Amino acid sequence: MGDVRVRVATGVHELRDVGALTAEAYHADRLLSPDDDYTVELRDAERRAGEAVLLVALVPAAPGVEPADGDEDTDAGTDTDGVVVGTVTLAPAGTSYAEVAEPGEAEIRMLAVAPEARRRGVAEALMRAALDHAVTSGHRRVVLSTFDAMRSAQRLYRRLGFVPVPARDWQHEGVHVRVHVWDAPQAPGAEVETSTWRPVEAADVGPWRLGLSGGFTRRANSVVARGEPADVDAAIAAVEERYATAGLPSVFRVCPASRPADLASRLAARGYTTVSRTSVLVRPVAAPPREDDGAAARTDDGTAAARPGPAARRPGEPVVTFADAPDDDWLRGWLAVKAGGGVDLDLARRVVGGAAARYATASDEHGVVGVIRAAPAGEWVGLSCLMVAERGRRRGLGRRLTELALRDAADRGATRAFLQVEEHNVGARALYLGAGFQAAEVYEYCERPSTGAAPATPTGGC
Repeated sequence: MGDVRVRVATGVHELRDVGALTAEAYHADRLLSPDDDYTVELRDAERRAGEAVLLVALVPAAPGVEPADGDEDTDAGTDTDGVVVGTVTLAPAGTSYAEVAEPGEAEIRMLAVAPEARRRGVAEALMRAALDHAVTSGHRRVVLSTFDAMRSAQRLYRRLGFVPVPARDWQHEGVHVRVHVWDAPQAPGAEVETSTWRPVEAADVGPWRLGLSGGFTRRANSVVARGEPADVDAAIAAVEERYATAGLPSVFRVCPASRPADLASRLAARGYTTVSRTSVLVRPVAAPPREDDGAAARTDDGTAAARPGPAARRPGEPVVTFADAPDDDWLRGWLAVKAGGGVDLDLARRVVGGAAARYATASDEHGVVGVIRAAPAGEWVGLSCLMVAERGRRRGLGRRLTELALRDAADRGATRAFLQVEEHNVGARALYLGAGFQAAEVYEYCERPSTGAAPATPTGGC
């Protein structure tokens, strides 16, 4: 799936091509005849885009391919993004495209991949993106309908975690239609997540935990609202006073488990705004059968490790080493990309090293080219700080570092992994979805700037 990109469909030319592609795919699979009335609905991608979420998959255009006549602008089927080769529709319950979805559910419809683009992971990329979109838009369950003839599609559905629910099956023109459902995985929860990224200083305001770390990362400079104070407004005021004293904005992490349940509206009434939206993605640590990662994994003393990683390294590929603490090269490499290099090294070390973790470094002849951090918490391991320098990108290094970190965590007893990715970080999100992570929860950072002198804004990620 490395060359497949999924996004929301845009533009009249693209919608026209998506409609044609959907009908073509259904006809190629002999799911309907060319003169079937349903062909008209399949071709009407413009209506689907208006009433539901219409996603498209694109792959890079072949060298020398030019847009078709009349499609010179960037909303054409062949554009600066690539060539549209697949599509899927996500319809919330109650909309015209939802056939079986019940209240609170979203429904997947019209999954289609161009015949010439199959066996490239396009369908899986579309399905993973649809599930991700469902969770981030507030749905905990996704449903779909399938026929017995769709055997390859059903194998994909099972692999993604869909299960059949015979009690919801239905009939359509004498054909038995089977309903499958997918429930969003459980997130580790704020207690586990925050235990893997600890602030330099922590203070309790009633049941709330307040983090102070000189403004370095919102995770280490925000309030986790773990319970409901006796006087909520007084507790918020106490938080604001504490952050103002430190010269920092007051920041709350707000998620479904935050208390009180109306915390977001209470904060909004005091002038707070949402400054960042973050997804928690999860997956089992267990990896598929091992392949050659193209990077040599080594232990702290430099000797080749039997696990994780392959037995040998191809010439010119990065060497990956693991350590129990971040050295200066690891920190400088990460900060140069993630924080612009303008963060005090000692402060970064105190935050990044505040919880037990493993630190992987990928090095080439020029020095550090990539890093990742893996912090254990019971059955969980939290991945963070993935960085690949510009010279190492588009070579699969981010995926390799992620898999190597998971393998190392498995050797140390972890069974489930999580990570956090900000909503705007489209590239990282695509990498993680392609690596088998699924959205489990969404949280927001709500911030109210302090009064007086300009405060230091938390930097360095989610």
